[in-house]
Amino acid sequence: MGKMKYVIVRTYSAGVFAGELESSSGQEVVLRHARRLWYWAGAASLSQLAVDGTSKPLACKFPVSVDRIKVLQAIEIIDVTEKARQSITAVPEWSE
Repeated sequence: MGKMKYVIVRTYSAGVFAGELESSSGQEVVLRHARRLWYWAGAASLSQLAVDGTSKPLACKFPVSVDRIKVLQAIEIIDVTEKARQSITAVPEWSE
């Protein structure tokens, strides 16, 4: 199997996630190597984040990556450019 597509998924109530798209069926999406995008800066919207990445990586709050997550009630799946993927994955892990 080839490299999985990197995407941003916005859900109805669980928030926003970025990761490798393993599968999607209706509103159910399975991501690998996924991070919740709890707070982002340096991009005006998720669309801009998916195209350009963040210009303020130290201001973003992207917690720990999980190996696999199934998210329900997905309402948006956005393809991420390689430039943006590198930007998102380079954001330091945020924790409290």
